[in-house]
Amino acid sequence: MKSTFRSLRHRDFRLYWSSMLVSNIGTWMQQITQLWLVLVVLDGGARATGITLGLQFLPFLLVAPFGGLLADRLPKRNLLIFSNAFMGIIGLVLGILTLTGVAQIWQVYLLAFLLGAGKALDNPARQAFVSELVGPEDLPNAIALNSTSFNAARLIGPALAGLLIHAIGTGWVFVINAVTFASPIIALLLLRYRPPHGAVGQDTGGVISRLSEGVRYVRGRPDLLMIMLIIFGLGTFGMNFEMTMALMATEVYEKGSGEYGVLGSILAIGTLTGALLSARRKHPRRRLIVGGAVIFGLFQIVAALMPNYVLFAIALVPLGLITMTVLISANTYVQTTVPAHVRGRVLALYMMILMGGKPVGAPVVGWVADLFGAQWSFIGGGILTIIFAIAALVFIAPRSGIVVRPRFRPRPGLAVIVDLPRPADTTAGTAPDHVPPRGPGADTGPRAAA
Repeated sequence: MKSTFRSLRHRDFRLYWSSMLVSNIGTWMQQITQLWLVLVVLDGGARATGITLGLQFLPFLLVAPFGGLLADRLPKRNLLIFSNAFMGIIGLVLGILTLTGVAQIWQVYLLAFLLGAGKALDNPARQAFVSELVGPEDLPNAIALNSTSFNAARLIGPALAGLLIHAIGTGWVFVINAVTFASPIIALLLLRYRPPHGAVGQDTGGVISRLSEGVRYVRGRPDLLMIMLIIFGLGTFGMNFEMTMALMATEVYEKGSGEYGVLGSILAIGTLTGALLSARRKHPRRRLIVGGAVIFGLFQIVAALMPNYVLFAIALVPLGLITMTVLISANTYVQTTVPAHVRGRVLALYMMILMGGKPVGAPVVGWVADLFGAQWSFIGGGILTIIFAIAALVFIAPRSGIVVRPRFRPRPGLAVIVDLPRPADTTAGTAPDHVPPRGPGADTGPRAAA
């Protein structure tokens, strides 16, 4: 267990991690409360809830590329201070509108979009900032621990939101969230670190040219293309938990806000466990990402078929664990195999793929729930996640060095064959900054990274 938390020995990382825990709790409270406001208080129904969720993630398609570019060009600490202040203001405005009784669905739509824009600007810088706070040997551990902060907050935030909605109303929850953004701002101002050499890009090309560089880099890495296709299916259709759990709680099991909030915390038990287990894993494996996505889809289908609220809640624990295992493995693989000068842009593309599909996926899932029932929003998401994972395995995996063949002895199954050359200058499962992409079919990581 001690090795799980070894990154916390870095004073700056420890301070930043603690501050993000506070802010993430507020973010989860806002996420749950915002959907409850639309679904129940404003009586918008499943479709309006899906649109709200979709609008919150639409900026990941529009803003995230520029967020990644800024993360590669500007000091990340300054960018993070600005983005946290911006998101705090959005939360405060929504709180005031709700408390004064003038909130309307179109206003929630607009503020959800603006909040998503702040997140899209913040996320690439926040992801890349971790690598500046710890040494290369602790980076996989730090990435996983960064996710534990998010998921520990997920354990607390939804349940706390459910209780506060019942006790003090939705408006005050938004105000509390706005206050929590002060925590990372204060921590960022107190950090003593100095950005490492190369942390801020020096390229002088135009905006389009610099954005295109990140796209060209990913296109030359079949291993990254495979991961991003899997993550697209998972993020677009599988991970609409905030909305699908609300629909399952209210429409299938006929529960209220407290039980809905508890579902988010129960899911977080699994995601937090997955994050802690991932922190002990030294090298992310692509086979784990592919297999985990398929298992995720199967568990999501099983969860949707649970006959009562209690069994559904129990099924969310392994679902959360698998979700976080796949996400952290994918995120760690990207961060540890991409050079620093383009890391922000590649991470922005990764977040676009993960979050940017929700503007399509969330309304579709809401539409399916309206037409066929809430259970099908879960089942459909699981099926589509499996389809994307299999497509990545069949069409892209062979180009990245992974070959899957049927096996009949000693027992039937699939044999995963990895035949990757080990670059002379690559060690410990990471590709050093000076190793460029080498075109289709090339591999930038050692055999262990498969």
